[in-house]
Amino acid sequence: MSVLANFINGSFIIPTTQSTVDVINPATGKCIAKVPLSTVNDLVIAVEAGKIAFDSWSSLTLKARAAIIFKLHSLIDKYSQELAEIIVKENGKNITEALADIAKGNETVEWATGLPQIAVQRQLEVSRGVTCQELRMPLGVVGAIVPFNFPAMVPLWTIPIALTMGNCVILKPSEKVPLTMMRIAELMIEAGIPPGVFQIVHGAVDVVNGLCDHPDVRAVTFVGSSKVAELVSHRCHTVNKRVLALGGAKNHLLALPDCDVSMVSRDIVASFAGCAGQRCMAASVLILVGDGTAEAKQYLIDTLLHQVIEATKPLVAGQLAGQVGPLIDEIAKKRYDG
Repeated sequence: MSVLANFINGSFIIPTTQSTVDVINPATGKCIAKVPLSTVNDLVIAVEAGKIAFDSWSSLTLKARAAIIFKLHSLIDKYSQELAEIIVKENGKNITEALADIAKGNETVEWATGLPQIAVQRQLEVSRGVTCQELRMPLGVVGAIVPFNFPAMVPLWTIPIALTMGNCVILKPSEKVPLTMMRIAELMIEAGIPPGVFQIVHGAVDVVNGLCDHPDVRAVTFVGSSKVAELVSHRCHTVNKRVLALGGAKNHLLALPDCDVSMVSRDIVASFAGCAGQRCMAASVLILVGDGTAEAKQYLIDTLLHQVIEATKPLVAGQLAGQVGPLIDEIAKKRYDG
């Protein structure tokens, strides 16, 4: 078991606070690390380091920054098995789901390497002597607040893009799954990302509020519950800060009369059982659509629901391919038990 540190200015620094939260392996219930509950002062130090790093990082060409991100992409691919095993331990996903978490996150890293061709600045003469020019300028220090359910994929939705475009990023990961991005931070150093350009600050509400309130954090991205997304959005808008706050989704499935019952039943089970149902793509509602006759509708209900039940029977608890991993913690289990 290790005591995690904040990753500030390219170094792993134990915060001034002595308060920690246990990182629990949800499959065993054992503590595998301790996360410091950082103070607002820790965040202030990280913001200052980001501001210092911003000048030199943003002065690089877009192509030069993309080259570093390309190295990061290669390193994530090289260590994908190791990273997936970390996800299995701290999140509970089975190994196939954990590898997919890494792969999908690395797709965005790969996409970011193409930004020199995508994020071109345009200029157009709209009238004689009148020219319109489109400029893409980095903002400065930005924050990312992410949930527990995809320890790599969700942070990598935004971080590689923000970095490639010249911003410096402070990440606040979920205190339940901090280990994956801590390892990726080490890979960022190996790839050549300079000190202060990417940082991790652990913590809870105080750190989230600090990212929203700090005047030198120019923008914030958030992924999590709808309730907290609304709070983050409102707090950032109060100080006229750019914010992208994504809340929980609700997915519904429609089964039409001509559906392939065998395939649909498997897909339904995969939807609600994959990642132990801890994802916004886990459909919770199934609507059966008949063709107008009561007999046909009843046949679809009886046949499809029967096959859904049959498809659930091979499911077993575990973290090997095809097995259903545990819920993240006791709170989630109590919510499921209703």
